[in-house]
Amino acid sequence: MKLASLKQGRDGALVVVSRDLTRFKVVADIAPTMQYALENWEQCEPALQQVYEQINASADHTQAFDVNLFHSPLPRAYQWADGSAYINHVELVRKARNAEVPASFYHDPLMYQGASDGFLAPTDKVVADPDWGIDFEAEVAVITGDLPMGATVEQAAQSIRLVMLVNDVSMRALIPAELAKGFGFLQSKPASAFSPVAVTPDELGDKWADHKVHLPLLVELNGQPFGQPNAGVDMTFNFAQLVAHVAKTRTVCAGTIVGSGTVSNKQGSLWGSSIENGGVGYCCLAEVRMYETIEQGKPLTPFMQPGDVVRIEMKDEAGQSIFGAIENEVERF
Repeated sequence: MKLASLKQGRDGALVVVSRDLTRFKVVADIAPTMQYALENWEQCEPALQQVYEQINASADHTQAFDVNLFHSPLPRAYQWADGSAYINHVELVRKARNAEVPASFYHDPLMYQGASDGFLAPTDKVVADPDWGIDFEAEVAVITGDLPMGATVEQAAQSIRLVMLVNDVSMRALIPAELAKGFGFLQSKPASAFSPVAVTPDELGDKWADHKVHLPLLVELNGQPFGQPNAGVDMTFNFAQLVAHVAKTRTVCAGTIVGSGTVSNKQGSLWGSSIENGGVGYCCLAEVRMYETIEQGKPLTPFMQPGDVVRIEMKDEAGQSIFGAIENEVERF
């Protein structure tokens, strides 16, 4: 099943979207918002599934899908926790500054709690000062149902309701000073943008395995291929483990979003890792800058500038977009 939220009020209006992303139907009689559906999943899910089957079979009483009509599936959320499950990304960042990766990172997930009072829509502009070091981070994320404190990994797996994509916007030039304070991210992690559509795990078929999405995450920068790493490869912690990590000391409420962190596959040198040289490329600018620093002594690729556009998407084996695309242009603040 595929769900989305029209731009309407602060929490959007829930709609069911056809599998091919060409049509949608408003379902206010079942659930006015995505949050309502998540909080009442046992009652709402069967009715939403019935509508999904109907609109896939017939275009009657549906509207044409236009990505510009949609907000992120949850325009705001009670909780947004982002992990760093791809240790290759962490290893590169550490290696570039000649630092070792602590052994704990391989069995205890890194995670931060991001701003969730308002997200960007999938086609919104990222408004920022270029001096802040504007970067994108292409990731996969899940939305959960309710979960008790201390939930097991198995319980966490059962709580995963929906899967979507995210551009976790980062201000790289602000990060070092913030982390040096020893209190984590704030200004360096502004509003993120999510894919226009969120899907139930079963919609991914056998590509949803071991609580991971085993498909390439496609990133374009200014219309050129930039990354296509497989989101199911080199993911040290799966989504069930990440969700359980959140639940260790707190109850997890329906509508909690948990991100994977920047998707990153292990590959060769700088010259072999880019798409044009046969690699799978990157899901953030920081990663290619790390390769450059390691091999050439300094970063050469600039961060995003006003007018730059990043596009993030995932397609099935037939080439059909699964979640729709995130496409964010940078605008000077």
